[in-house]
Amino acid sequence: MTDTPQLLLGHHLKVLKLPTFLREYDKLARQCATEGVEHTGYLLRLAELELIERERRMVDRRIKEARFPAVKSLDSFDFLALPSLNKTLVLELARSEYVLRRENVIAVGNSGTGKSHVALGLGLAACQKGLSVGFTTAAALVNELLEARDEKRLLRLQRQLAAYKLLVIDELGYVPLSQTGAELLFEVFSQRYERGSTIVTSNLPFDEWTGVFASERLTGALLDRLTHHVHILEMNGDSYRLKQSKRRQRGARATDIPDSSPEE
Repeated sequence: MTDTPQLLLGHHLKVLKLPTFLREYDKLARQCATEGVEHTGYLLRLAELELIERERRMVDRRIKEARFPAVKSLDSFDFLALPSLNKTLVLELARSEYVLRRENVIAVGNSGTGKSHVALGLGLAACQKGLSVGFTTAAALVNELLEARDEKRLLRLQRQLAAYKLLVIDELGYVPLSQTGAELLFEVFSQRYERGSTIVTSNLPFDEWTGVFASERLTGALLDRLTHHVHILEMNGDSYRLKQSKRRQRGARATDIPDSSPEE
């Protein structure tokens, strides 16, 4: 009979969906008793633990729903390798206030300079601020839109894309788009205009975007919407990936040099 209250408490905490309460209440009770903490202080600590764990789970869920190809933070970005990048602006954007203002971010520069890393870092920061985020590449998004159109579910997909507080579209310009694909992608940007924030990364300067969309009219209308409220990150410089590759090759060659010491 002495176990009945504990069993009931465990059952009730499960029903109330308080897993941290269930896991920590006994250990924390002994700790508070040792420290002479009153019952209100004990309950406060227990509630704080539950809130911290609940927020962690919510962030994990947002990250999973964002479908990042990799989870990268700005803490691991090497700003020294790209002096042209405005670090102050990037760190300001990491506060995610631009998302609340429905502003856009465009990262433009040659390949290998970390545009995707910065986009992933800003997306992760937005998840940690409690905002819904979606991540995709331009080519993958266009394919998804074309498939949805063929399967009569385009409207549902468009609503889903419009609902994100922040939509990250990576690698715009790497693959030329068909006329239909370009029009569908334009529609995504149009539906998000002044309703949600969009991050775009591209290896092409703006005056070459016409080659991707194959229409000056469409490109002009797109840039008009994207750049109305925008933060532009100039990310031209030496390829970070290429420098890493060369560094690894030099290290490999160094280890391959035979020992010149005389044999014993």
